[in-house]
Amino acid sequence: MNSIPKWLETIRISISKVMAYRLNFLLQIIGPTLVFFFIKYNLWSSIYQGDRTILISGYTLTAMLAYHTWGLVVELLASGFTAMNLSEDIRLGRISTYLIYPFNFWEFHTASFIGFQITQVFIALVTFGAVALSGLIEVPMFTLLVKGFSYTLFISFLWFVMNYGIGLLAFWLEDTWILKVILMVISSFLSGAILPLDLFPAGLVEVLKWTPFPYLSYYPIKIFMGVEPNYLFAIGVMTGWMALITYCNHLVWKKGMKLYTAAGM
Repeated sequence: MNSIPKWLETIRISISKVMAYRLNFLLQIIGPTLVFFFIKYNLWSSIYQGDRTILISGYTLTAMLAYHTWGLVVELLASGFTAMNLSEDIRLGRISTYLIYPFNFWEFHTASFIGFQITQVFIALVTFGAVALSGLIEVPMFTLLVKGFSYTLFISFLWFVMNYGIGLLAFWLEDTWILKVILMVISSFLSGAILPLDLFPAGLVEVLKWTPFPYLSYYPIKIFMGVEPNYLFAIGVMTGWMALITYCNHLVWKKGMKLYTAAGM
């Protein structure tokens, strides 16, 4: 119970940092939507040549635009947190503070993540309202919206533990930024964020369903679109991967602390 005020204060500070620069926060709200309209909307309209009767793996132009529109909402909710400060804390020796204070390293960064997610929920809701008014998507039933948003927020925790694990590699690496980029590129392709998995070979999709990737974009998008591809199975796979990665993070932290010398202090 004594740690609750520390969590709440860290969450508050995290929110304050995100909203400290008003113009930057405004760009975070309108930027993704503008990029979507200028790039993805025009790209797929060109591919379909504006013909809404053409089918590509069962997707009309309207369905494909709806798929990528929901993908924008999922991305804002799930994968916005990069944990960049985590690797800097290790590389610059700032984690010595957490070894002295009664608020653990993982607690601080988890609380910061939760604060960041609160602002992302607001941004995602604004974006959802904007694209709904544009007519690119049909607003699903309330229960479906709740299920989709709940599932997507669950995904955000998997993204967090993956980024947390990469950040811990700063015990051995000068910079972990490139690893985060590699993770983003691989996950964007294999998760269905760039192309729906319906366009992938069936054999590859069968293999991917045992990895976390399809559940990062394709599954939540389909939930929002009214198609529920084995919800409980997806939750089970995601939980298993989250538990495995969390355990690996624990082992990496223990190994890293044996090597830690606070060289940046």
